[in-house]
Amino acid sequence: MEKQKQIRIFDKQAAKYAKRREDPSQRRWRKNLLSHAKGEVLELAVGAGANFPYYSRDVKVTATDFSEAMLEKAKQAAKSYSFQADFISGDIETMDFPDASFDTIVSTLSFCSYEKPLMVLEKINRWCKPDGKILLMEHGISSNLAVSVLQKTLNPLLYRFSGCHHTRNILEMVRESGMTFERSESYWMNMVHLIWAKPKS
Repeated sequence: MEKQKQIRIFDKQAAKYAKRREDPSQRRWRKNLLSHAKGEVLELAVGAGANFPYYSRDVKVTATDFSEAMLEKAKQAAKSYSFQADFISGDIETMDFPDASFDTIVSTLSFCSYEKPLMVLEKINRWCKPDGKILLMEHGISSNLAVSVLQKTLNPLLYRFSGCHHTRNILEMVRESGMTFERSESYWMNMVHLIWAKPKS
């Protein structure tokens, strides 16, 4: 999909994303994952700011998104919390930061949208400090055969309308990136994965 078309799709979904911040399952998962975020935090594809309630007040968040409409929703959400936040509008696939810039790197439900997800994982490896944390909450292909067949059947249509792939093997991609798993949990018939990791040494 052409990048500008994908951005327009996410711009149109910004209000819906803002309303979905309160999903009960996602609240539990985000709280569980993001309680481990410390120091200088980079959040990829911040969306409407659904992670903000779960950051401690002493972190400093650099929040990125390629959708200006999403970023505006995130800026509004950030006003309710006391941590420091900087916002960068841009595509993480073309963005760069100095190596070892961040204590924690966070991505929640963003790897479905990248054209080159392995390249983004490599960037995360470089941008995270060697003793830092990588915190991921991502969805992908189910290990349940019937569910995975349905996902593969519907994926072209879902991608066309939502800008989001539903058939990526998240755990395998993270392993391929060389990150070190510290812990992982899977939910919803193994479609959603919470991952605590360290950068590739």
